[in-house]
Amino acid sequence: MIRKPPQTLSRRERQMMDILYRRGRATAAEIHRELPDPPSYSAVRAKLRVLEDKGHVRHEEQALRYVYLPMVTRDKAKQSALRHLLETFFDNSAEQAITALLNLKAGGLAPDKLDRLSTLIRKAKKEGI
Repeated sequence: MIRKPPQTLSRRERQMMDILYRRGRATAAEIHRELPDPPSYSAVRAKLRVLEDKGHVRHEEQALRYVYLPMVTRDKAKQSALRHLLETFFDNSAEQAITALLNLKAGGLAPDKLDRLSTLIRKAKKEGI
């Protein structure tokens, strides 16, 4: 089966992926038990099929049940979600997003965190990123 590249996830799909990332692998029943305000069990199974079609998970058969595993690394999923966030809310502007994050943090960041960010910014300037 040819897989499509990973696509944007719904809120419920993100919750399910969070469970899979935390556990490493899980059955539909295990995912169902851990979901907040869970939908029906059959809805969870249907969402897992959607996640498979989107290329985010795969399954293995073990003792007559499907065990689901993430196909996209957590780091790649973070990058994809961040890209979507930048496109949706910040006009693709990393500067706007960083400014919003700095303004959001009540009381600002600790001096060592600001120093680390300054170092990363200097490195990005030097490398022409």
